[in-house]
Amino acid sequence: MRERLSLWAVFCLLVAFLPSQTESVAVMSVDLGSEWMKIAIVKPGVPMEIALNKESRRKTPVAVCLKENERLFGDSALGVAVKNPKVVYRFLQSILGKTADNPQVAQYQKHFPEHQMQRDEKRGTVFFKFSEELQYTPEELLGMILNYSRGLAQDFAEQLIKDAVITVPAYFNQAERRAVLQAAHIAGLKVLQLINDNTAVALNYGVFRRKDINSTAQNIMFYDMGSGSTTATIVTYQTVKTKESGTQPQLQIRGVGFDRTLGGFEMELRLRDHLAKLFNEQKKSKKDVRENLRAMAKLLKEAQRLKTVLSANAEHMAQIEGLMDDIDFKAKVTRSEFEALCEDLFDRVPGPVTEALAAAEMSMDEIDQVILVGGSTRVPRVQDVLLKAVGKEELSKNINADEAAAMGAVYQAAALSKAFKVKPFLVRDAAVFPIQVEFSRETEEEDGVKTMKHNKRILFQRMAPYPQRKVITFNRYMDDFVFYINYGDLGFLGEQDLKVFGSQNLTTVKLSGVGSSFKKHSDAESKGIKAHFNMDESGVLILDRVESVFETIVEEKEEESTLTKLGNTISSLFGGGSSEPTANVTEPVTDEEEVTPEAEKDQERSEKREKSAQEKPETEEGKEGEPQAEEQKDNKEDKAETQGETDAEKAEKPEEKSDGEKAEEKEEDKKPKPQKKSKISEDITVELEVNDVLDPSTEDIEVSKKKLQDLTDRDLEKQEREKTLNSLEAFIFETQDKLYQDEYLAVVTEEEKEQITGKLSEASNWMDEEGYAAGTKELKEKLSELKKLCKAMFFRVEERKKWPDSLAALDSMLNHSTIFLKSVRLIPESDQIFTEVELKTLERVINETMTWKNETVAEQDKLSPTEKPVLLSKDIEAKRSLLDREVNYLLNKAKFVKPKPKDKAKDKNTTSTENSKANSTEDAEKVIPPKSDDAEEVKPAEEPPTAEKKDEEPILELNPAENTDTESTDSSKSENHKGDEL
Repeated sequence: MRERLSLWAVFCLLVAFLPSQTESVAVMSVDLGSEWMKIAIVKPGVPMEIALNKESRRKTPVAVCLKENERLFGDSALGVAVKNPKVVYRFLQSILGKTADNPQVAQYQKHFPEHQMQRDEKRGTVFFKFSEELQYTPEELLGMILNYSRGLAQDFAEQLIKDAVITVPAYFNQAERRAVLQAAHIAGLKVLQLINDNTAVALNYGVFRRKDINSTAQNIMFYDMGSGSTTATIVTYQTVKTKESGTQPQLQIRGVGFDRTLGGFEMELRLRDHLAKLFNEQKKSKKDVRENLRAMAKLLKEAQRLKTVLSANAEHMAQIEGLMDDIDFKAKVTRSEFEALCEDLFDRVPGPVTEALAAAEMSMDEIDQVILVGGSTRVPRVQDVLLKAVGKEELSKNINADEAAAMGAVYQAAALSKAFKVKPFLVRDAAVFPIQVEFSRETEEEDGVKTMKHNKRILFQRMAPYPQRKVITFNRYMDDFVFYINYGDLGFLGEQDLKVFGSQNLTTVKLSGVGSSFKKHSDAESKGIKAHFNMDESGVLILDRVESVFETIVEEKEEESTLTKLGNTISSLFGGGSSEPTANVTEPVTDEEEVTPEAEKDQERSEKREKSAQEKPETEEGKEGEPQAEEQKDNKEDKAETQGETDAEKAEKPEEKSDGEKAEEKEEDKKPKPQKKSKISEDITVELEVNDVLDPSTEDIEVSKKKLQDLTDRDLEKQEREKTLNSLEAFIFETQDKLYQDEYLAVVTEEEKEQITGKLSEASNWMDEEGYAAGTKELKEKLSELKKLCKAMFFRVEERKKWPDSLAALDSMLNHSTIFLKSVRLIPESDQIFTEVELKTLERVINETMTWKNETVAEQDKLSPTEKPVLLSKDIEAKRSLLDREVNYLLNKAKFVKPKPKDKAKDKNTTSTENSKANSTEDAEKVIPPKSDDAEEVKPAEEPPTAEKKDEEPILELNPAENTDTESTDSSKSENHKGDEL
């Protein structure tokens, strides 16, 4: 609780220093589940909050309804699904990034037979055929949903939002992750990061318990069973030291196990089929209810409700009115029946736990606690089986099972955004699937026969942390070649999971320009072809670049002092000096290709070590052992300076050289000069060929964007028309009713009333006949015409309503101003702080205002209520504001003026006279001026603060007593208030 208060305090302190609210500084997160999505935001003044949808709910169904003339989302779409399931699309997550022959696509078609799915011959994926003219891909439908989620976030945040973090299942492979990014791109949403939902949950858990995290590792398992899948994750929490921010808490994903199809939706489908069987057994209809798509949609909705109720009750009555052919359905279902239907599903509950432990190479004894996440973990049987599998005393429920992922993701969004500053919490995610590089090379056997050898190099092992950069070096290629990026050993997946996984081949990489680079740098030593890979924060593998690296050796000139240069010049004039050969330092090329992270840094370090071995410093007494790198550099510089002075002395006194010194000098000349290695890199042209699921082309993306934008424009036009239509209807009915009210009857003539009544009746008839089919423009014109007709009547009524309060406020201001003026006039002239001009100005304004008010009110009383009034509320307010400004001017002057000392001139004269008298005597005494009666009450006032001092005060100041997080506040101030700190 103290942590949350601290976060709020820091946010309140820094809100005054953020950009204006019109700028887009808010960020959002979308916890994109298979059935539900949760949206969270961070904006100035709102640290982290779940955004409510239009129904004021905290979670929204992932569903979109495509009618002929409108789109519906969320609960509105589900309402249509019962009546017309063909136009409602949901549970799209399971078919993202899948080819048409994927088993999960076939499973989706089985669950939703009402949709017409066809193969995209260009990409090999599927699309929904809505009509002969319209087709939608799963990415386009998901893009619509993401765009809708952004609209909900913007309505809640009351500002534009363009940056988001989106959650995805941890088991999503490269094709599935790219599909989510494509959907967000189509929706115009900037994705800061795709974060695994289990990682987001772990981050949320750690952020609010950071004070409990220390150097001792804590291992926690999160068991997440949602609607479509189940994931078990082992997370290690502990503090680590970093160069950038010191000791900070860190979470590391150690092991992940999952079941793609184990979830609440599969339980609901079985319960739906059970209800269909019960209805057929009642034989109230000769038709099979399973052949009626609308009836099955109703049964699925009832099964979802029934599953929730049976989690808390042993039995419940399922009932649906008019299930089929106006036949009602009613049947009792017990929890034991439900558990029997899902017995095989409950047997799969321990599976993800076993996989996670195997991936982390840990035992259950090392796990401190098991925390439940996801709505389906509320099923009692799931908890019973899981508790038995983990062998713990209890399962922890100390986290919000529905919203933890959304809150963790929005914390990450704030950390990635430039508009906010958050407390560091290090996240080390893990790649669930290994990735390797494969290539073939021709080798020659001992008997001279050439064969092709296939090589594999692991790029990212299973559970390797990311984001991370890696470099693979090919040392045996001197011409253009091809290599492949594929998944590694997936033996830990079952047979069915391998089929659902899809292609295990990712990308074919074709390199060109390798041979030309060798020809261009034939005189240099090759250090291999280096391919730079990056697995980014979203878990997407990227080949950054490929380069051909060479190394040349150049002479390194020693730095010479001025005296050394002078000595060398004199020597050269007398025929001195000689040329020495340059030593070639070669580095052996390894026989195998190797994968090394951050290859450039390793190479630089090895070069420094080699250079250190070659350049051992010498002292006056001889060679010593090799010092450390930093010490060696310093000694070298010292040696150069000392040697320079020696050469200068020798140039001046050559006859003083001894034979031993000459011999030593010759030995020095024979030594090779210092050498330096120079790196040369040549970029290699890369051609990528995707082997898993083809990405849509740029043209396809633009077509999808336009398609969605057209639908959005149509929706906006429809909303505008409905708004105008409702406004016109409301205006007609409300105005007709007002014409019978006394306050309106008093201000209209009979002629004007008949005219307005006639026009309103005419518009009402037009609405019944043509209005509901009219366009937005026609509706706006009709509404504008009626408002113009009734404008004068409404104006007169509104003015008469405002008169009492406005006149009362003016009278009050006149009364206070008059009293103030009289009081000021009574101040003695010696103490008067206002000038005569200021007082006369106030007096003039009071008199003019009083005269205007009396004359205007009198003139208004002579007019009929049906005539245009001359007494206007805006004029009354203007007069009151003018009078208020004059009074406030004088009050402010009195507040900051420095009072004059009492009888200052008189006291000065008295003191001067008496001092002159005192000075004429030998014992001079200091004469103190006599005090007046009120002398004790008159005190010199302190100098009032100037306007400039006021401006220097902080805009918003945090009470130190309320600041429970001084460290965060101080750090935020040091950053010049550039962002908020969570």
